[in-house]
Amino acid sequence: MFDARLRRVIDPPLDKAGRHLARLGVTANGVTTAGFLVGCGAWAMLALESYGLALAFILLNRLADGLDGAVARHGRITDLGGYLDIVLDFLFYSGVIFFFAVGRPEEALAAAFLIFSFIGTGVSFLAFATLAAKRGITTAARGKKSIYYLGGLTEGTETIALFIAICLFPDFFAWFAWIFGALCWLTTAVRIYSAVETFRA
Repeated sequence: MFDARLRRVIDPPLDKAGRHLARLGVTANGVTTAGFLVGCGAWAMLALESYGLALAFILLNRLADGLDGAVARHGRITDLGGYLDIVLDFLFYSGVIFFFAVGRPEEALAAAFLIFSFIGTGVSFLAFATLAAKRGITTAARGKKSIYYLGGLTEGTETIALFIAICLFPDFFAWFAWIFGALCWLTTAVRIYSAVETFRA
């Protein structure tokens, strides 16, 4: 919901950093992969209930996620880069919730519901992008991307806010999971409606 607005604030410094990294020979795929490996550190810290370190790794992962696109724009935008960005993001998101539940098995039901909800937002997003590409439908609302980005109530910004909240207030995880999961399903419903309106003809 807030991604497009936030991009106006974060894109200029990310673009500057991305230009510098590209000139140094850093590749976008390298940034994506390194960011994912850092994110795996967050998984370990969540399993160990070390939430301060988990938050640090999460924020570094999200920084890398913003930087890889900026590096690509000043180097090379590739289909493989777009693929890795999407796949590793979804794995990271689900892993955060799964490994939180590893550390706190009593939260397993709420965690399962939230991952179930992520499936809804993920498939509704990717299926729309696939058919949009087939029909030549594009958008630049979230910057230049390799695939169509369909918005919703629960986008990247809201998901980062959720991760920060569960690291700062882990005892309230179940509340966060049920509420955010419900918002994910609302997002999924709106996306399905958008798909029906866009692709019915």
